[in-house]
Amino acid sequence: MAEPQIHFWAPPDLPGLAFDPLLARLLHEEPVARVKLPNGEGHAWLATRYDDVRFVSVDPRFSRQAVMGRQVTRLAPHFIPMDGAVGFADPPDHTRMRRVVASAFTARSMRRLHEHAQRVVDRLLDRMEGRGGPLDLMAHLNRPFPLAMVCALMGVPDEDQSRMAHWSDTIISAARGREASERAKAEMAEYFRDLIERRRAEPEEDLAGVLAGALENEVLDQDEAVGLAVLIQIGGAHAVRNNSANMVYALLTRPGHLARLRAEPELVPQAVEELLRYIPHRNAVGLSRIALEDVEVGGVLIPAGDPVYVSYLTANRDPQVFADPEQLDFDRTHNPHVAFGHGPHYCPGATLARMESEILLRSLWDRFPGLRLAVPEEELVWERGALIRGPRELPVQW
Repeated sequence: MAEPQIHFWAPPDLPGLAFDPLLARLLHEEPVARVKLPNGEGHAWLATRYDDVRFVSVDPRFSRQAVMGRQVTRLAPHFIPMDGAVGFADPPDHTRMRRVVASAFTARSMRRLHEHAQRVVDRLLDRMEGRGGPLDLMAHLNRPFPLAMVCALMGVPDEDQSRMAHWSDTIISAARGREASERAKAEMAEYFRDLIERRRAEPEEDLAGVLAGALENEVLDQDEAVGLAVLIQIGGAHAVRNNSANMVYALLTRPGHLARLRAEPELVPQAVEELLRYIPHRNAVGLSRIALEDVEVGGVLIPAGDPVYVSYLTANRDPQVFADPEQLDFDRTHNPHVAFGHGPHYCPGATLARMESEILLRSLWDRFPGLRLAVPEEELVWERGALIRGPRELPVQW
């Protein structure tokens, strides 16, 4: 039998919410395919259908930990996670680390963060109103809001937010190179190492304090605690920043959808879920896994030792699960999307991300009902060489 084709996949810098054409083609024509990305070595398998994605995400025969030390083909020129990061742990270590993080997202802490989020958004909107338009919404709302929220969660003081933003931008970029990324990662790790140590001496009700307690009780070692802090800081700042900006862009360019939300504000949570499903929030794929033994996926045999990627983007467009998946439909009530992942590595900050998006969308149009793009849509500038997709600038007026 002939060897399956290897698709060389250099994901293009796509504008707006355009969907990667190779991903779309593989979903419909070759749902378990072999791909080679611009960096790393060899090839990897890519699962694109919803059921296959969920299967690979939960089956223990696919290991994240086994990726460590291997130059698996990937998008970024550098290996982004830190040694010992929870993203590359398998159960039971992964379960132990996740349990620590989950303890920071109690009902009480979420109420506190909800109140803080509304205050932060109101303050940012006050500044926008005082300044007047046109202005760049990325600079004035979508970037500072999630950064302030994840810093509040972590216990990072306001005066250190700019450093966090610089480190995160450098680490998450595929274009700035290995050396800059490794330096930024080391500097952020050192910062959190110091912060966690301070919390051991002076406990606080923030995630740094939770990690310090876990370190004190020998539930985590220092590398694990620091790795968790770095991962959550970067993810919390970047994912919501770009995804919330993509949501605003989607509404600004779809007046019918926006009018519907303005008329039915109670629809916002359901609309946010549909936007999460619909928006292609990243370039290429996230982290890979290694098949620990021969495993059949979607009728294709994955040999032991081969790396495997899953695409949550294509899973969210699978017509076997979502009716008219290419349509943004705020009436979609059955919406089991996997925008936050699936299985053991489901995003621990999903509840906070949803809350931030809902508050931002409600508050923005309550304050500025006439909000609109300040430039023609075709003049918008989108991130280039980024792992997470979004507008570089979002000029608006009202």
